[in-house]
Amino acid sequence: MRNRSLTSLLLAGLVIAACGTGGTSSNTSAGPKHGDKLTIAVGIDPDTLDPAAQTTTTASQVVDMMAEPLVNIDEKGVVKPLLATKWDQSADGLSWTFTLRSGVKFSDGTPFNAQAVKFSIDRLINSKTQATQPGVLGGKSGIQSVDVVDDANVKFTLGSRFAPFAAAMTQTNAAIISPASASVAPNTPTHVVQPVGTGPYKFKDRQAGDHITLEANKAYWGQKPNYDSQVLKVVPDATSRESLIRAGQADVIALPPGNDLPALQHDSSLNVIMGPSDRTIQIVINTVDPKNTLLQKPAVRQALNYAVDKDAIIKTVLFGAAVPLDAPMSKALFGYCSVGSYKFDQSKAKQMLQAAGASGMTVKLISPTGRYLQDSKVAEAVAGYLTQAGLKVEGPQTSDWPTYLGTVNVAPARASTNLHLLGWAPAYMDASQQFQQFLPSQIPPAGLNTSYYGNPQVTELVTQGNSATDPSQRKKAYCDAQKIVWTDAPWIFLYNQRYPFVTTNKVKNVTGLPNEKFVTSWASPA
Repeated sequence: MRNRSLTSLLLAGLVIAACGTGGTSSNTSAGPKHGDKLTIAVGIDPDTLDPAAQTTTTASQVVDMMAEPLVNIDEKGVVKPLLATKWDQSADGLSWTFTLRSGVKFSDGTPFNAQAVKFSIDRLINSKTQATQPGVLGGKSGIQSVDVVDDANVKFTLGSRFAPFAAAMTQTNAAIISPASASVAPNTPTHVVQPVGTGPYKFKDRQAGDHITLEANKAYWGQKPNYDSQVLKVVPDATSRESLIRAGQADVIALPPGNDLPALQHDSSLNVIMGPSDRTIQIVINTVDPKNTLLQKPAVRQALNYAVDKDAIIKTVLFGAAVPLDAPMSKALFGYCSVGSYKFDQSKAKQMLQAAGASGMTVKLISPTGRYLQDSKVAEAVAGYLTQAGLKVEGPQTSDWPTYLGTVNVAPARASTNLHLLGWAPAYMDASQQFQQFLPSQIPPAGLNTSYYGNPQVTELVTQGNSATDPSQRKKAYCDAQKIVWTDAPWIFLYNQRYPFVTTNKVKNVTGLPNEKFVTSWASPA
């Protein structure tokens, strides 16, 4: 499921071990050492810790420490057993049976079994679950039923053949929680606030906008965690995160200021890891806005793409921590193909806007702050280029992540902006996940297609790619679909970012995954 580009990306960018400050050691022998507390500074406050409602990798990697899916991916993007030890697809491709790991318990002491799997996945695909995000696992073509074969085996029946189903089950939204915990306050069956799973850590406390504390699950079934607790501090400002790690008040930080990357890399007390990422960053265009019908024209949206100098943004704002897009997805995904470029050309952009009657058009641009590398600064640069092309740009207005999600992840009738900066990092390394952004079935509240874009040809090609068993047929269908999306231009296609994070030299074993998560679960004092 991986191409050469992914291999090259991993070899070039993934540094497995990183060193940092992280607590005291009580073990002087060889092997992992014990620490009391690991402090991690992240840019956003998770909007939810409910596994079924996950939309954001930063939030998901917190949930991953508490609740685990049946399968996961390794540092190379390969699907590996986790709570399941094996899985088999039926001859007709419509059902999958997973055999579960024995002897596993949830952190509340209740047993992990097929009944718990059925409870969790039924909850994921149930529209009554608050803000649930089943994605490819839901809908008419997704999971139709979950059947308990016996305590150790569970069967999933699909609405249509879906070749990457096992890979899709690595997503955090497919994590398994204790059925008993869902009815223990503050949780309810439809809204989990404090997930109880089988992971190496368990929930301890949370102060909104400030921190989340996890404590070690001493009864964890697998490799035991090395820190007694991990505290995730919410620090939206990148400069403030950098100050914390330089002052020894944080052991790991995500997304340092881009302009400080060279200095951080030369600091012998720190380690900068340029984590791999399949995340695309784009300006999402409201393609159905009744208040700005000009944006409904593909030619206008193409003009916006020509108006923005992506290479200059990568060089001057991101300091090289990204590559420009030549398709509506990262090269790292199975099914990617290069379909073209929108070379920076302000004259062409102005001509296209004039021909479409869009010269002087007013657009409103918003951006999160602290969510992506240099996000608000990138939005400012885009606003500048659009202004140079003759548009009247309101913004960019910025907000914290929960507020931002509440603004953009809404049904078309509730949309309040023309353009918004957003990233998308497929949870598994397959084009089927990226195409969730271009299917009408995924328009909010059903999914996260916030451009509200849909094209019947694209939908049909993606369906073919998802259901075909021949990899070459899948690749061709996905490639043809990418060509159409590129021409329809529901986004200003910007770049595929890297995911830098920093540790001090007193911590080791912080690793990066190709789905843009960094894993601290098995970090230890150096």
